[in-house]
Amino acid sequence: MLPVGQVADGHQRPIWRDNGDPMRPTFTPSVLARNGHRMDRDKKECWCNFEQRTGRKSPFKCGICHSFVTAGRIQFLSDSTHELAWQTFDLPDWS
Repeated sequence: MLPVGQVADGHQRPIWRDNGDPMRPTFTPSVLARNGHRMDRDKKECWCNFEQRTGRKSPFKCGICHSFVTAGRIQFLSDSTHELAWQTFDLPDWS
């Protein structure tokens, strides 16, 4: 089991579980990462308007990466905002 539990905002989140197989891992539930205005927070200061606010090019983009990791494969879900959405790949060999 991978402990996740309570996060910085004080809310409880599901505990990730794994199948114990380092060669063909499975994690449940899904893995969801949000960045910038895609997060539940104040949208006034966001990567989308960073250049307008600072005069410098933004080092990041706002986005979502949502995936399932099952039997050594990663499936990027349709709500992902990057070019890998809707695609499934074998995980790289980490050994």
